[in-house]
Formats: sequence, structure tokens, C-alpha cells
Amino acid sequence: MQAPSGRDAPDRCPGAVQVHAAADGGLARVRLPGGRITGAQLAVLGAAAAELGDPALELTSRGNVQVRALRPGAEHELAARLTDAGLLPSATHERVRNIVASPLGAAVRPLVAELDALLCASPALAALPGRFLATIDDGRGDVTPLLGDVGRHGSRLVLAGVPTELHGGPELLVRAAEAFLAERAAQGANAWRLAELADGPARVAARLGTGLATVRLARSDAPEPGIHGSSAVLVVPLGLLTAAQSATLAAAAEEIIVTPWRTVVVPAPAMSDAVASGLVADPASPWAGVTACAGRPGCAKALADVRADARAAVAAGTHEPAHWVGCERRCGAPKGRHVEMLATGAGYRRSVT
Repeated sequence: MQAPSGRDAPDRCPGAVQVHAAADGGLARVRLPGGRITGAQLAVLGAAAAELGDPALELTSRGNVQVRALRPGAEHELAARLTDAGLLPSATHERVRNIVASPLGAAVRPLVAELDALLCASPALAALPGRFLATIDDGRGDVTPLLGDVGRHGSRLVLAGVPTELHGGPELLVRAAEAFLAERAAQGANAWRLAELADGPARVAARLGTGLATVRLARSDAPEPGIHGSSAVLVVPLGLLTAAQSATLAAAAEEIIVTPWRTVVVPAPAMSDAVASGLVADPASPWAGVTACAGRPGCAKALADVRADARAAVAAGTHEPAHWVGCERRCGAPKGRHVEMLATGAGYRRSVT
């Protein structure tokens, strides 16, 4: 039996209201359910970042956006602007609106909106940890491997990546999230994730009146850069969207999808403007697959300026697809097997994790 989580403190995952005090100032994380943001909303967010903190927007491994270097108290003005733009519909639930969806699956977007509304409408679900994740996979198997706590693969309910016998829509995911909270209380645990509970998937499934399934789920890689039908997938180098790039996307696209792989999906006609701003549409680009945590000077725990070092490696042609991290916490690491470049204070240690 899996042991219960040893968490001894509440989850302090940052949000747009509850900011994290980083070395370079306040860090706010803006949840984008399904990664969706309109061009008008991106314009508001980009302007807020430029006026209140660091102009560059950070894309996260859950398809959210972070604003760094906020001045003391600036989070209040940021929250007001986000609320006016429709990016902060609930101050009580803003940290739990963690929904990742298949970025090329247009059919899942109404499901994301419905799930987001149901989460915000449930007072009990405000108690979910800020790291709790819901996934909505259209069946191709691109986001189910991210191991969300509750998820939908096609129409099937999955729990911590494990398929169950149940099928349903967003209401079922809400019931599963409520079952997680009930099981966590029953175990006397302070778990942040469903997999941290003893026999978490099986016990939550039992609370829903079902069992785990032995079916094999489809699995696919992240969509590579380039044209995909009427959409284009673009790499954002190191997951940093500059002020100029934000402005270009906001003007060129009515809707942008931020993916968990630090890429963005835009309508194909917007691709040329986006590429001219420095985003990457070539799957053979040296930037494809290169990611990094914040590193120095933004993070006090980092042992190196990992972004500068990653850029230098790309410029020198000595890079490989890898995630560069400044310390053992490994922030922003992609799910699954990948190459890691870990700063040690005396260079980098390469490993495959």
C-alpha cells in the first residue's frame, strides 16, 4: 500500500492574488484554463506586466502565465486589471483553476469552460490545493500523460493517469475532485496530489461507485512546431514571451492557446507576424525542446543564470533538447523522460530523468 503523503504544510502555490515573494519581487501566476487567452486579454496582461513588474511573461508547464518582479502591493492593481479583463472570475477559486486540455482539440474548449464554471461555483472546491490538476484529453493522448489528478480521456474518467470504468463530462470531474477532498480528510492527510494518498486512484474511484480499468489509453507526443490544419504551433524560446511578442500576438490573433510545453497555438494566418517577432515555427530549430527554470537572479535558490547559459549553448550549437535547472528543486521540469542540465555551482551535471 502506498504511504500517505508526508506533507506538513498547506500548499502555497502562487496565484494572481496570493503572490510568491521571489528574489526579484512578487511572482503572480495567472491561471488560463485550457491555456486559452484572447488577444484582448493578452494585451491587458502584457501592459500590466510592463507597468507593474517584468515586461516578459513566463509560460509554465501547465499552460499558465506568470508575471515576475512585481513591486510591493502591485498585486492588488494586477488583480483589478485581470478581473476587468475576465481573467480572474473568482478570487476564492483562482488558484484551483488548473485545467490543461489538448491544445489542438477545438471540441474540448466548451468542456474546459464548463468545468471552470463548475469549479468556481462549488464553495467546497476552493479548498483544493493549488497544485491539483484537471486534464481534458480529446482522446489523442497528449495531456493525459501529464498525470492530472482528475481527467477525461475521450469520455473516460482517469485518476492520476489511471483509467476508470466511468464515462462522463465535467460534472464527473467535479465529483472526482470532491471525492479527493473527502478521501484526503478520511486519511487525515495533507496531500497536494491524488497520487500522494494511500491507494489514491482506487479509493477515489470507489467513492464514485466504480473501479479502475485495464484498458490501454492512446498516447501521443506534444504537437510539434508548424502548421496543423487551420492552426500553427509556435515555440516560445525558453518560455519567455517578450513585451513585443505579446503585443504582436495580441494584435494578430483573436485567441491564443498556451500549452504545457511552452508553445503557443494561434490561427495559421497569424504565424508570419509571430515568427517575425521571434517565435519559432520550425521543428528543426535549436530552440525546440529547450526549456529552463527562472534561475538567477530571479530565484534566490538557483546556483546559476540558467537562461543565459542555455542561450549561450544554443548560440554555440552545443545544445540539445533539455531542461535547464538552477537547483535540486527542478522547477518547471517536463513530465516524462527528458534530458536535464542541473546547475551545481561548478558547472552543469547532465542526466536523463
